[in-house]
Amino acid sequence: MTDSVVTVVALAVLIPVVVLTAVWLRARRELTTPTERAVHAALHTASLAARPLRRGLDETSAQEAAPHLRALTGAQALAVFDAAGNLLAWSGPHTAMCEQLRDAATRAVDGQRRVLVAYGGLVRGTEDHAVRALVAQPLMIEATGVVGVLGMVTTEDPGPGMLGAITEVAGYARSQIELAELDDSRARLDRAEVRALRAQISPHFIYNALNTVASFVRTDPDRARDLVLEFAEFTRYSFRSAGEYTVLADELRNVDRYLTLERARFGDSLGVKLQVAPEVLNVVLPFLALQPLVENAVRHGVSGKPDGGTVSIVADDEGADCVISVEDDGVGMDPELLRSGSLESVAESSGVKEVAHVGLANVDDRLRAAFGNDYGLVVETAPGAGTKVSMRIPKFKQGITP
Repeated sequence: MTDSVVTVVALAVLIPVVVLTAVWLRARRELTTPTERAVHAALHTASLAARPLRRGLDETSAQEAAPHLRALTGAQALAVFDAAGNLLAWSGPHTAMCEQLRDAATRAVDGQRRVLVAYGGLVRGTEDHAVRALVAQPLMIEATGVVGVLGMVTTEDPGPGMLGAITEVAGYARSQIELAELDDSRARLDRAEVRALRAQISPHFIYNALNTVASFVRTDPDRARDLVLEFAEFTRYSFRSAGEYTVLADELRNVDRYLTLERARFGDSLGVKLQVAPEVLNVVLPFLALQPLVENAVRHGVSGKPDGGTVSIVADDEGADCVISVEDDGVGMDPELLRSGSLESVAESSGVKEVAHVGLANVDDRLRAAFGNDYGLVVETAPGAGTKVSMRIPKFKQGITP
């Protein structure tokens, strides 16, 4: 490596560090008053507590969040219990108060309200005379009820200010746990939608594929063996258990297996054109997002024409996005059916309910859920002019990985 290249690499590494340092120093200078510094510190501490809680409430996340929650409440010690009263985490001294705090937490769960235990300087069952009060604040989520309890130990009488702070911190923790549950619900919904797509893999396709293989067993055994392998790989991929997302290259491989089986059945009446920009092969998209579009084009586009037709698959690089289209020159459909904006109504009215009703609508919903409403399916069609279904996918979306 030449000296000039080394210099360029060094500058490329150092410049972002210098810029970030300058921004940090500027922010420090702008926080001139104690109030500003206190607000900044509180927000930073709240963000540190949020990160583990967004994974849900368990022993690991509670132990990571507990020190930051204690700092926000101003308590001398803080415990996190689950809804059954099991201790998940303890932060701070006064561990001798654990059983008393657990009892308060149990009462908080049963009554679904905050429990305040004031000792007035005399603590029963322990020599820890510094403790003035215990506070148990339930974490309540509307849909599921109490999911846990924050227990605080304080060495001063809790006034309205401290109790208000405890309530707000508990509300903040509850909201992060609720978001985690929503994330988990969305993931379960995604898995359910994938299962729905798998259930909609046409029984006719499976039956026809096996019949096609059988037809070659005597006349062309080698081809029959190859088709069996293609069918096995197609079903293995379609029913895999790994993740809700995949890369375009893997989706295209599975589509190729499907088309290999269909071309063995239709022969020269089914043509296929493929045009893919190499730079989009690693774009992440929902699992089984492409195959239903291709199957719909074959079954309800090309196969409806007496002399067959061609299915074209194009994946273009368009800056920050990748645009994938599946087009056939088949029978098409009435564009008036698209005016409702519902892929479901299009599918039912055009007689393609088996695949499109669940397939296209399912893919459209999953694209919008993953990337936003700007990334649903776009359908262009006309009677006798074929159908083109396009999807736009961002090349990068934070949090979405195969």
